[in-house]
Amino acid sequence: MRIISGKYKGRRISPPKNLPVRPTTDMSKEALFNVLNNHFNFSELKVLELFAGTGSISYEFASRGCSPILCVDGDMGCVNFIKKTAAEFDFDITAIKNDVFKFLEKHHGNYDIIFADPPYNLAQKEFEKIIEMIFDNELLDEEGMLVVEHSKYTKLKHMTNFSFQKNYGGSVFTFFVPKLRDEGNDEEAGNLEEEDEG
Repeated sequence: MRIISGKYKGRRISPPKNLPVRPTTDMSKEALFNVLNNHFNFSELKVLELFAGTGSISYEFASRGCSPILCVDGDMGCVNFIKKTAAEFDFDITAIKNDVFKFLEKHHGNYDIIFADPPYNLAQKEFEKIIEMIFDNELLDEEGMLVVEHSKYTKLKHMTNFSFQKNYGGSVFTFFVPKLRDEGNDEEAGNLEEEDEG
C-alpha cells in the first residue's frame, strides 16, 4: 500500500496481513481524489472516515494537508495500526474503536468530507441507514460531501441527498451533498452520475 499524492507521495505503508480489511485499490484511490480535487482545496479540511480499516484513505487526505481527521473502525487491530502510522508520519489523525452505527447515533461534529467504506456485503438497508444518520445528525458541512464506497450490487442513487456516482471496475463511489446545495447543482449531477471508468 502506498500514498499516491501529496507531501508523502510514494511512501509505502505495510499493514499487518491479519487485519479484516478490503483496501481501496490505488487506481480507485487516484480516481476518487481526482474527483474530490475538482471540488475542494484540501488544506485544513476536517475529515471523518467510517469503517476506516487500514486508514488508507485518511493517509491520502493527511498527505494533502487535511486536518484534523477522525477514523472510526470496530476492529482494535485496525485502530492500533492507524494510531501507529499517524504517529510515524506526524499526521493529525485520531483513531477510535467503535461500532459505526453506535458512533453515528451519538456523535456531534461537523466535517467537510465524510468517507464511508462499509463491508461490501452489508445489507442495502444498512448502507441507507448510514447515509440517513449522517444527514439527520447534520454531521456534514453545508459545503461538504459524503462519499460512500460500495459494490455495483448496492443501489444508492435513490437516496435524498444523492449527487453523482463514479464506477471503477467492481467498485462504485457514490457522492452525496446537503439537499439545498444539490438543488442548484442538478445539471452537473446529471452529467456525472453514469460515468464509468472501466
